[in-house]
Amino acid sequence: MKFRKNQFKPAFVPLGMVLFLALVLTGCRDNPDRHLQLGNWYVQKGLLGEAILEFKEVIRLYPTDPSELSREDYQALSQAHYNLSLIYTKKEWWDVALKEAQISFDLQPTKDHYELIQLIKKRAALEEPAAGS
Repeated sequence: MKFRKNQFKPAFVPLGMVLFLALVLTGCRDNPDRHLQLGNWYVQKGLLGEAILEFKEVIRLYPTDPSELSREDYQALSQAHYNLSLIYTKKEWWDVALKEAQISFDLQPTKDHYELIQLIKKRAALEEPAAGS
């Protein structure tokens, strides 16, 4: 049996991607910061469904009692909600986008968070007449 040159090409997967995913997947357990990083990576790659899952996992891992949260915890939690609101706006899910943006603002009242709320409200109002037609 003769094999032609290049008959069997190995599957090419960038080594960096494999190492990144292996590191993140093994290190993510109960580490909200790793889930936040992975969610951001998924957003960069356009994998919004996976990003949503990671940002929701960040939220799940933090305690619900605000007295147990540090300043850094508030920032990470707020960032997860903010990122979810941005993804939901891309999907045109205005109600949930507004809810996430409001939570983000409640956790960390910044100008960017406030402006996002206002933009979502304006965009949602533009969509209402189209829904009624």
